[in-house]
Amino acid sequence: MATAEMPAPRRTANPARWRRRRRGAAIAVLVLAAALALVWPRLRSYATLAASYGAHVACTCHYIGGRPLKDCRHDFERGMGVVTLSADEPARRVTARYLFLARQSATLADGAGCLLEPWRG
Repeated sequence: MATAEMPAPRRTANPARWRRRRRGAAIAVLVLAAALALVWPRLRSYATLAASYGAHVACTCHYIGGRPLKDCRHDFERGMGVVTLSADEPARRVTARYLFLARQSATLADGAGCLLEPWRG
């Protein structure tokens, strides 16, 4: 007579284990949110500074130096690769964006060079 193997019993979900996992995930999310809240103002100020620097350098390069806007990226400091540039030729304005965090424009003013627009906080 052949013996049929019995299937292994299925493990049931352990409610206490799932509660611990949910609690651990909630604590991790709270720690991450607190860290982001502490770092966000500094990150935002660095982004505004980078966008302002990029707008001023690109405006000077493009309108005073007469170079194409895409060629002006070579004048940036190291680490400025995430700054994107766009030009408004009729207004003689260059806008620089640092990811999704900051945007700044510089406009060529007669006799004054490239001037940054005031910050909007």
